[in-house]
Amino acid sequence: MAESISLQDQGIIAKEFMIGLLASMNITADVTTREIDAETIEIAVNANPPTELGVLVGPRGATLQALQEVTRTVVQAKSPGKTDRILVDVAQYRERRVAALGRFAAQVATEVIETGEERALEPMSAADRKAIHDSLTENSSIVTRSEGEEPRRFVVIAPA
Repeated sequence: MAESISLQDQGIIAKEFMIGLLASMNITADVTTREIDAETIEIAVNANPPTELGVLVGPRGATLQALQEVTRTVVQAKSPGKTDRILVDVAQYRERRVAALGRFAAQVATEVIETGEERALEPMSAADRKAIHDSLTENSSIVTRSEGEEPRRFVVIAPA
């Protein structure tokens, strides 16, 4: 089996790809890399003002998710071995999305506790489902579970 390239080198490849992509789209932005843990690197794209970056996020982060997959594919193509986890974030979208999902989940959890009836949320990505589950783990009055099949998998919030 071929030797994997380092996480830092994977970050360099991903960053160079992102810089080239932005240049081809005539988007001026800063691209940085940050090690999240020993197996995860984040490629962050930021601009001031961030208004022209919306095209990279798309509706509910769909374009951002695709951009992350393409970036991961580029890195995999240049790596002879296994690659690590590569996250792409644009204008702190992921952080803002997790916070918004947490607020939404807390509101739904309150309704579930008050009515005593479980509630199924709309289908969402694995990352969004994880954000919902994580935001409610401390609430002992409810339980969460994922149901359905991809791409229509969803979270159910139910009384404990």
